[in-house]
Amino acid sequence: MNNTVRLALVAACAIVLSACARQVREEPQPAPVAQVAAPAAPAVADGRFGPQDLDTNPCLMQRTVLFDFDMATIRPEFQAIMACHARYLQDRPEARVTLEGHADERGSREYNLALGERRGNAVMGALQAAGGSAGQLTVVSFGEERPTCTASTESCWQQNRRVEIVYTAR
Repeated sequence: MNNTVRLALVAACAIVLSACARQVREEPQPAPVAQVAAPAAPAVADGRFGPQDLDTNPCLMQRTVLFDFDMATIRPEFQAIMACHARYLQDRPEARVTLEGHADERGSREYNLALGERRGNAVMGALQAAGGSAGQLTVVSFGEERPTCTASTESCWQQNRRVEIVYTAR
């Protein structure tokens, strides 16, 4: 069953990424008119992510993946984040990530540790399917031990059902 879920996740990621791909036509641009312009910010010539992008790129700044109750499948709204972080890992082979899995307070300690690990493995699978390397990824489960919110309400439990993407090497 676990392999079936992983295969389905990989297939879903591949479909989402292929649907997002677009063909760009290059059109000739008119000759530039000589003007005095303000100095532009330095641009990366090859379009690859750099370490500074972790703090400036809006997609890379999103480092929390939320989950539904008692689930370890990545919700569709987090697929773009997975693709963005996977591209960063491709561009920066020296980067290392720890995926910290968490659960809410419901369930036994052992169950929540296992659920946090399944959630971390789901994010790891999504990052690998989108191009990240397994050697760059480590999964750690904290279960219910490190909540972001301590109230016993549904809105609080939602915040605790998460995987945090922590860069240990940029």
